[in-house]
Amino acid sequence: MKKLLNVSVFIILFGFVSCDKAMEVVPTTVQIIPKPQQITQYSKGFSLKKDVKIYSEKEFDVASTFLLNYLQKGASIGKMTSSEAEATIVFVSDTSQPEEGYELHISEEQITIKAATDSGAFYAVQSLRQLIPERMERMDSMPHQLTVIPCLEIIDAPQFKYRGMHLDVARHFFPKEFIKEYIAALAMLKMNYFHWHLTEDQGWRIEIKQFPRLTTHAAYRDETLIGHYNESPQQFDGARHGGFYTQKDVKEIVAFATAHNVIIIPEIEMPGHAQAAISAYPKLGCTGEQVLVATKWGVFENIYCPNQNTFAFLEGVLTEVMDLFPGEYIHIGGDEAPKSQWKKCNHCQKLISDLSLGDEHGLQSYFIRKMEAFINSKGKKIIGWDEILEGGLAPNATVMSWRGTSGAVEAAKEGHDVILTPTSHAYFDYYQADHADEPLAIGGFLPLKKVYNFNPIPEELTESESKYVLGAQGNIWTEYMKTESQVEYMAFPRTLAMSEVVWSGPSENIEQDYPKFLARVENFNKRLDVLDVNYANHLYDIEGSTLKKDGRVFYELTSPIQGKDIRYKMNLSSVEKIYDQPIPINTHTILEAAVQISESAAGRPFKQLINFHKGIKGTVAINTNPHPAYAAGGKEALINGIDGSDTRYGDKEWLGFWGEDLEIAIDLGKETNVTKVTTRFYNAPGQWVYAPPSADLIYGFDEPHISTDLKNTGTLVEATFNINVHARFLTLRIPSYGVIPEGQQGAGNKAWTFIDEIIIE
Repeated sequence: MKKLLNVSVFIILFGFVSCDKAMEVVPTTVQIIPKPQQITQYSKGFSLKKDVKIYSEKEFDVASTFLLNYLQKGASIGKMTSSEAEATIVFVSDTSQPEEGYELHISEEQITIKAATDSGAFYAVQSLRQLIPERMERMDSMPHQLTVIPCLEIIDAPQFKYRGMHLDVARHFFPKEFIKEYIAALAMLKMNYFHWHLTEDQGWRIEIKQFPRLTTHAAYRDETLIGHYNESPQQFDGARHGGFYTQKDVKEIVAFATAHNVIIIPEIEMPGHAQAAISAYPKLGCTGEQVLVATKWGVFENIYCPNQNTFAFLEGVLTEVMDLFPGEYIHIGGDEAPKSQWKKCNHCQKLISDLSLGDEHGLQSYFIRKMEAFINSKGKKIIGWDEILEGGLAPNATVMSWRGTSGAVEAAKEGHDVILTPTSHAYFDYYQADHADEPLAIGGFLPLKKVYNFNPIPEELTESESKYVLGAQGNIWTEYMKTESQVEYMAFPRTLAMSEVVWSGPSENIEQDYPKFLARVENFNKRLDVLDVNYANHLYDIEGSTLKKDGRVFYELTSPIQGKDIRYKMNLSSVEKIYDQPIPINTHTILEAAVQISESAAGRPFKQLINFHKGIKGTVAINTNPHPAYAAGGKEALINGIDGSDTRYGDKEWLGFWGEDLEIAIDLGKETNVTKVTTRFYNAPGQWVYAPPSADLIYGFDEPHISTDLKNTGTLVEATFNINVHARFLTLRIPSYGVIPEGQQGAGNKAWTFIDEIIIE
């Protein structure tokens, strides 16, 4: 992404009055992300020339300055003019446009941008930028050859007011220049909010002059966990890690964001995720004991004690923070705050009793309300994660719903603004592909198509309640992202999909819209290449699925991008075939395939073992649906002949359930001799995932059954049932582990159950 700041070359050496209606309208070939609401393309083109003059009214200062800087940095061309008549690019005030909307007109002679606000004009410039060849993103790349952009008219406006991306810099610190590059990338995609996660258990990242130990002490940890949290024994690198942004840095970044029409929302976590601050100032905690800045991931019991010392500290911190950030919002976190220390704290218990708060959840609500009142007194509003609903919502709070959509529904029905960022569609720290060579991630599975298929408005809301949905946001949590390159890989292209969801609106026909989106992604990737962005390219991956029809089993191969050949081989044969229809499967099968990109290049190799067991032709029913975040394969994933990953539960073959007891019924279609039934459960307590304590297999009509006790040892826990019966119907009854015990990550929450293929022999 190193070239993004210089990327100027907005090459626009144009101008324009109004499209000549005599020009022939032609099918649209331009490829812009996010997709504009309306494009009309004409047969003619506008030629880029050596000189360019820009005329702009004063209210378009950000948009016109951005464009001028692009031209001057990228090609040493462009100047402002006070004469509209001699301008080749004209910014025109049009109060009939929506607040962030615009019209972009390109004729053979001139380019005209019409907008009611500077924001709308800025977004017109970003659309114009994508009409220019991607080579223009380099410094001093003004072409000597003739470059033509199409004549067209774009009428455009966003569907949602809030269009955001998040970045956690507390788990891993990233330098100032990268933050600016990240913001510049968001601006290019018409995102208007950057949620900057600045404080955590593992590090405090912003200078607060009243409290110098936040940067001399809390900004650094002694070492960092190596590998995944669930690995045993856990290992550490022994290297000090940290860093922070001075207030001068912050002002520079804020100014940069303003020049890119992006509002920064700083997050200062409270009352939980506060161990780094408590390490610097132990009196902020309930025990008063010295603790370390956290060196591994997870949720920690050291949270702020709700006393006057803490409130004075936070008011001092927030005063300095609010002076640095001109936006209306301050994010105060509010999530994952274990109450164990509050339960043991005499002061906390007296506060609960004296103020009739009911319990520790009521105490957290009191804490949040008190901080909201202070922030409101400074003319700002708070945003909090959906846990701030617990114990009663603060009066003017905006809820950021991450644990699904229920928090958003509850808040919107109470008349509160909400921003959707559920784990199921918005957590870009999750795996995005099934391949074993994907970089280590926290877990989960969120492919590009699922992000693109996101609708930020929950179906439970009425039309009047939906007005409280401000928009949506993608989140980048960096426990497993040590480098800038890793952040880019996880962010792109999923950020492209999120930008289209919040600007263009959710797809109404995913099967028609998604291939068109991917074609635009393929084109946009050329621009990311020039900008040196390390995006994840899964456009040429193979996706496979088991099909059942008329008592037969087939395996279907697809590729996200259309128009490419898929070549495959079976059972280690050297004979390669071109895939043209689903492949019949009659026995255990090894299938190898790849997308043919060109004569000399192919996509990533695909290899799949299909276990043709006795259940593969059957049907399956479950008493409850898997959680939306872990339901990619649907219930059929349990008997489709495909095993889930041995190293992570976040692929489409593992199904996840949050706290439910399961009853899985399998119909084999006819009486069948069954000698063995096996399945696997994932066991990762650090991520709230627990194998069940036991499982029962029931067969036949009079419910004979066999039970097995399971021990939560290792990452994979197998349940095996050895039987010798003739049966058509098999039922697995699997109790949830229950509530996570005290002292464990996620204590007090329901445990997750993850189940893999049910193999019937």
